[in-house]
Amino acid sequence: MLNSRHLMAHSTYIPEVAHEANQAQIAHRVPLLVRLTHWTFTLSFFGLVVSGFAIILAHPHFYWGETGNILTPPLFSLPLPTMLGGPSGWGRSLHFQSAWLAVLSGLLYVISGVASRHFRNELLPAKQEFSLGAWRSCVADHLRLNRLTQNDGYNILQKLAYLGVVFVAFPLMILSGFAMSPSITSVLPWMVEVFGGHQTARTIHFFLANLLVLFLLVHVTMVALAGFTSRLTAMITGRPAAHKEIQ
Repeated sequence: MLNSRHLMAHSTYIPEVAHEANQAQIAHRVPLLVRLTHWTFTLSFFGLVVSGFAIILAHPHFYWGETGNILTPPLFSLPLPTMLGGPSGWGRSLHFQSAWLAVLSGLLYVISGVASRHFRNELLPAKQEFSLGAWRSCVADHLRLNRLTQNDGYNILQKLAYLGVVFVAFPLMILSGFAMSPSITSVLPWMVEVFGGHQTARTIHFFLANLLVLFLLVHVTMVALAGFTSRLTAMITGRPAAHKEIQ
């Protein structure tokens, strides 16, 4: 006769459920390349934010068109002290280095995502997701800050946000950054012409930077709602933190 402990363990083991759980765990493994590009980009992004703020402190005024300086009326100004010279020296150096690190890691991530069909299989919205009911449910979940589970896929808002950031915001961020570089625009003048001038490119670059910082804050909030420790562990080790068994 089997003892009670063996019977309890045997009765709670269902092969089909165990197989599905194992498949779910495998499906949520984060590839090494994704983890490396994620943390490399994270480091470079913080470098861009810090150095970008240092550059703005040197001249917190924004213009529209080709030219703009302290003697011309700005389109708008930030409520910050104007520190002519200021920390822009090391800021520009760090900004340049961080930008190339972000571009290379981001490009590697995009190539990997296209090759593995990650964007197509997980981020490309299905036709039914554009229905009014789906939008209403999705918005309601976000407004209520409903807690997500580890197995939840991306909803329509998340898919559009990720696709917009990866394929619209970041490319525009890179192009507007190139448009502010005299050495690049001297060889490729169309880069600044498409924006309508160096100062316009700088102003657009500023707004895109703020948009990406906002996206980062929302991203971290959603990670926290889905289980911060588990998601962080998955992005470090490749697998989510193991859940404690119910005794």
